[in-house]
Amino acid sequence: MHELAICQSLMNQVESIAQERNAASVTSIVIGMGPLSGVEVQLLKNAYPIASAGTIAEHAELVVEQLPIRVKCNSCGTESDASPNKLVCAQCGDWRTTLVSGDELMLMSVELEKAEQATAETLH
Repeated sequence: MHELAICQSLMNQVESIAQERNAASVTSIVIGMGPLSGVEVQLLKNAYPIASAGTIAEHAELVVEQLPIRVKCNSCGTESDASPNKLVCAQCGDWRTTLVSGDELMLMSVELEKAEQATAETLH
């Protein structure tokens, strides 16, 4: 189950971001994932509590945004949406396309909570 390794890597990245910004905790993590990323959403969500246990993001909500599959036609140059099993141009129907998006897995945003002491200091 490589989803656990992906979650562990995600936690390393999130902890680094939180540490750089002196956060007390992480409340939300949003990742963008294309259908061709090779990652199963449910397996990733199942692995998340294991990978986040004992980290600054232990109680953070994991939000997975599905990203579209887009291709660019090598014949007519049109960029269009496609389906996972049919990467053809929506304009001319040609199969000679280049994948533009749909295979990515990326950290989109992290919502941090500052320590109460730091927040109180900034309010004064």
